[in-house]
Amino acid sequence: MIKTKICSLLNIEYPIFQGGMAQISDANLAAAVSEAGGLGIIAAGNNTSEVLKVEIDKIRSLTDKPFGVNVMLLNVHAKEISEFLAVEKVPVIITGAGNPGVYMKMWKEANIKVIPVAPSVAYAKHFEKIGADAVICEGTEAGGHIGELTTMCLTPQVVDAVNIPVIAAGGIADGRGIAAAFSLGAEGVQVGTRFLTAYECNVHQNYKNRVLKANDTDTAVTGRKTGHPVRVLKNKLVNQFKELDKMNAEIEEYENLGRRRLYIAAVDGDVDYGSVMSGQIAGLVNKEQSCKDIINEMFGEAEKIINNLNSYLGGCNE
Repeated sequence: MIKTKICSLLNIEYPIFQGGMAQISDANLAAAVSEAGGLGIIAAGNNTSEVLKVEIDKIRSLTDKPFGVNVMLLNVHAKEISEFLAVEKVPVIITGAGNPGVYMKMWKEANIKVIPVAPSVAYAKHFEKIGADAVICEGTEAGGHIGELTTMCLTPQVVDAVNIPVIAAGGIADGRGIAAAFSLGAEGVQVGTRFLTAYECNVHQNYKNRVLKANDTDTAVTGRKTGHPVRVLKNKLVNQFKELDKMNAEIEEYENLGRRRLYIAAVDGDVDYGSVMSGQIAGLVNKEQSCKDIINEMFGEAEKIINNLNSYLGGCNE
């Protein structure tokens, strides 16, 4: 079985995180991933601490395994949520869209492991300096809010720059992706798109079906002009964003068009005019499975690949 530093750091069986997907990553999905040996993550999204408490209480009723909470630091409730999570003493906090430095001392005093998403080497080095336990390198292949660098390029550069464990994210949906991430020096992987089609994922079935039917060229990036680009599956909403691009529209028009679109897709099931966030790897996701089967299959594949790679050392003998 594949074991890395991240397993002992977080007391998990497999070095895999389930991505904290807003409107999607709830207690049911996170508990199933944690029970299967990975790190299940609840997405705080734009929710208040009252809403988040319901999910935390629920996951603690479903599993006694470690879990995490994803905090988007641009959330207007970020301070309230950050203080609440310290009181709750959640095992792991994943941060994105901001600098967690102002909360780090409070979280560490609560014995919480803090793992920020680092979109560049500079951010990764800064996060290590302020006390992060590990960092997540999320490449532009990922679904949802993205940066510019690919997973293949970003991960090895961050690995060389920091001494804490690095988790690779973006474009990983099978054992090949896991093996590649470890070859780049990562200590673990974060997976989002493949867990969208897990039985335990409560996203609308229309959303799941769009992911299952997607091919390699079915994603697009919207909102680059706003400074917050988002990778989604192509649909009528994407076409509306393209029209704004042609019109050289003001940022406010982009923001108005994008408002509540993820909820419309993930909860209401409108995959024409909702924001169907998904990674470029969606073309590889072609079946619904339990979280346990997903993790077992991915790591079973990864182990075989890593073992087979050793045969290359013997040369090209026939």
